[in-house]
Amino acid sequence: MTETFSIRSIGLIGAGVIGAGWAARFALAGHDVRLYDPDPETGRKVAAVLDNARRAQTRMLGALLPREGTVHIATSLADAVADADFIQESLPEIETLKIRVLGEIEAAARPDAVIASSTSGLLPSRLQAAMAHPGRFVVGHPFNPVYLLPLVEICGGDATTAQTKALATALYTACGMQPLQVRVEIDGFIADRLLEALWREALWLVNDGVATTAEIDDAIRYGAGLRWSFMGTFLTYRLAGGEAGMRHFLAQFGPALKLPWTKLVACELTDELTDRVAQQSDDQAAGIGLRAYEQKRDDCLVDVMTALRANDFAAGATLGAYADRLAAQAAAAAGPVSAGPVSVIDGAPVLLATRVDAGWIDYNGHMTEWAYLKVFGDTTDVLLAQIGAGADYVAGGHSFYTVESHLRHLGQARLGEALRVTTQVLGADARRLHVFHTMTGGDGGVIATAEHMLVHVDAAAERAAPMLPAVADAVAALAAAQAGLARPDAAGRSIGLPARQA
Repeated sequence: MTETFSIRSIGLIGAGVIGAGWAARFALAGHDVRLYDPDPETGRKVAAVLDNARRAQTRMLGALLPREGTVHIATSLADAVADADFIQESLPEIETLKIRVLGEIEAAARPDAVIASSTSGLLPSRLQAAMAHPGRFVVGHPFNPVYLLPLVEICGGDATTAQTKALATALYTACGMQPLQVRVEIDGFIADRLLEALWREALWLVNDGVATTAEIDDAIRYGAGLRWSFMGTFLTYRLAGGEAGMRHFLAQFGPALKLPWTKLVACELTDELTDRVAQQSDDQAAGIGLRAYEQKRDDCLVDVMTALRANDFAAGATLGAYADRLAAQAAAAAGPVSAGPVSVIDGAPVLLATRVDAGWIDYNGHMTEWAYLKVFGDTTDVLLAQIGAGADYVAGGHSFYTVESHLRHLGQARLGEALRVTTQVLGADARRLHVFHTMTGGDGGVIATAEHMLVHVDAAAERAAPMLPAVADAVAALAAAQAGLARPDAAGRSIGLPARQA
């Protein structure tokens, strides 16, 4: 069976909301995708989703994103899967349809390709029952938008091999996702069973005239939903139990479970209820279009996950781990410092290349101030990974802290403009690293510069400490390689008004 590191080509069957989301997730993680859907509008719809996904992931990961894979709209199912290393099926939730198409996929695919289904609740043992080689089938159930939400539920059937589940887990993880192993095969898996319980109660509240769709959504997004994004239900209730924890919470609030607050049986979806929910939902949307709402949703998700990343918690920890892996891969691709840069400008190596994202633009239509610092910070991260001070080094208890910065804004960067950042080491000793970044735009002109002093620290002791030998050697090698470069005229500059003359 195909090893994880060799998976390159992905075959996708079905290009609805989920299938198109998978195309974006895999392509933005660097995989080439071949996708088939009989809908003649497939190309247009997938392109729109990919545009939104690219916009969102660039806001979230910037220049750390790898080279984007290709997305090819296949002419047939066989064209999509024949050469694929991994296949993801995302058809409607109709068991007979999925079983039939899975058979067609298996007949056209390579014998070593893993076949996954995006089903949100059909049992994998039933879906794989008619397959000639059911061991290579697994469920990988994602959540919309697939290109941003990290959760993917992995569930095998009776015949699914451990190797198949391990490979799917490794691939999804490598694409920045958070796999959840469903240990017991059950209808609806885990997440959708919880969502359905909430959905049933919400429909009853609308049906009984207790609340509108907007009021129900407000009850979630202004309250529990904020906590759910990082603590879920059980950890939240544990904190509600105070110092005594979950046992006290259950003793205090458990009796309420016997009260008839909720209705476990779904209400009948009558024409009247359907019309009421649809009308209220239209009123709630206030005329805002689908793509605009998708972008607002994506922006909010990016901001929430970025904030969680700063706390290294929940989805933020998954995002941070993915960013660290991408930085390490970029550093490995660049090779050892002594091997020389992939490209140079005026003798200094280009460590970072990106484009100005829509989320970086201010009210003047130019790149806003914080975005310059972000790009320069990303460049510093690439440099640190190259000298061996990346994620593993930090996990070992050592790091570099930026203790002083000086940024100069010399030009304007506009939406979509290509940016390149070079880095020059101005000096280093056992504990300090002095660097100078230069940002150039699409025309080669200098847009901004940043001068930073970094101090090497022992994180546990919370004080400056000498670099470990391997990192110190890498810094010395880099400084020696750049010793012949002219010192930038702006190095050592300070901010101040000219002295007044008497």
